[in-house]
This record gives sequence, C-alpha cells and structure tokens, in this order.
Amino acid sequence: MSTVEPGTPCWTDLATPDLEDAKRFYPQLFGWTGRVSPQPEAGGYTVFLKDGRSVAGAGPPASPDQVPIWSTYVSTDDADLAATRVEEAGGQVVVSPFNVFDQGRMAVFADPAGAVFSVWQPMAMPGAELFNVPGAMSWNELVTPDPDRAKEFYGLVFGWQPEDQPMGPVTYTGWRCGARIVAGMMPPLEELPANLPAYWSVYFAVADADTAAARAAELGGTILVPPRDIPAGRIAALRDPQGALFNITALS
Repeated sequence: MSTVEPGTPCWTDLATPDLEDAKRFYPQLFGWTGRVSPQPEAGGYTVFLKDGRSVAGAGPPASPDQVPIWSTYVSTDDADLAATRVEEAGGQVVVSPFNVFDQGRMAVFADPAGAVFSVWQPMAMPGAELFNVPGAMSWNELVTPDPDRAKEFYGLVFGWQPEDQPMGPVTYTGWRCGARIVAGMMPPLEELPANLPAYWSVYFAVADADTAAARAAELGGTILVPPRDIPAGRIAALRDPQGALFNITALS
C-alpha cells in the first residue's frame, strides 16, 4: 500500500445535498466512475475512480445547514495529536478524531480564520491513488484574508514552512513540508464573491482548461473566474450545480 507523506494533502471529498447530481456532473466532466460504499451507515458515500484508481469522494452533508464544499485532507501519523496541536495553535476541533470503518482515522478542524480542513490517518485506505494527471487532484490552496496568522497556525500544526513569492499584485505563499512544496496560500481574488469566508480550495488537473470550463457550464456549473494563465499552467475557478467551489488546472 503506497502512502502519502505526513503533512501532505492526500484526499479530497465533496459534501453535497444532491449526491445523485454530483455523480452525474463530475463523471461527465472528469471521466470518473463511482464506487458506492456498501455500508448503510456511510450514507451512499461514493469513491470516484479515474482509470480504476481512487481520486476523490462524495457524500451527504454532515448537517442540514452545511454548505456544499470540497474538503482538503492532510495526511497524518496521529489524528489525535493533530487535534491537540490545532487547539493549542488557536484553531477549533469541529469533529473529534474517529475511525472510518477500517479505512482510516479522521478529524475535521477550522483554522483561526475559519477555514475548514481535515486530517487523515491511513489504515486500509492511504488516500488518493492518483495525482497530477487529468481527472485527479493536483493542488490544494488556502484562500484567507489573514495569511500571517495562517503561517503561524499551520507551522505549529503540520510543521509547514512558508515561502513567499510575488504573483502580480498579491503575495503567493508555498507551504514547504520537508523537501517539497505541498500546498499554497493566497488572499481572496477580487472576482470571487466578497462574502466568502477563508477556505481551502481544491484543484483538479485537466487536459485543456478552456474546454473543461466550457463543459462544466454545459453540465450546469458556473464559471466564476474564466481560464487564465499563471506560471504553473492555465487555471479556472468553477462552481458545481449545488454551489461547491473547485478549480481546474491544465498543468504546463
């Protein structure tokens, strides 16, 4: 079983009030197939596969008032220790660590600005089996109005080291974990809704960002930020028919 290094994003899943429509929209957009969990208590949780390998998941919301959202999971050796560190660093434990059948142990946290993220302590399931190819997760990014506080918080929780670089009018931060930059951080874009709280954003790789964005719109999604070029490739920000935000990137 291959595992993702601790401190590295390893999984993403969608909480949505319309799981059936998600199983229509995303497979037609990314070429996914779905495998529904057989356990009744899983609520129809579906693992999406690309070329037979797991890339993401989707399930019902944890509560009726939860907004549709793609969640970022960071791999950890110890979910309980991560929960302690989150509280010590000024964050909130939203859902205390618990076992997901025999698959792994997870918890849900919020950072001091309110951005929600999860940790995954792998058991039978290490996380995604495919990254950085069309139809798979390629990047995870914190969008926050308080990057200085985030640098302190995530450094204490995961040991991440921030590396800043200019990106047009804003400063982009790469999160270094050991030898690799594993995620990023930036302030909110002006094109996005002004009332958005801090959040973790998920990027999926595609072969062609313009074609994929147009296809998302045809399927009932919304193009929030049209395709544009950045040093890492060509990206776009989208919203699915239920309102969940996600990004696509054609890697250069």
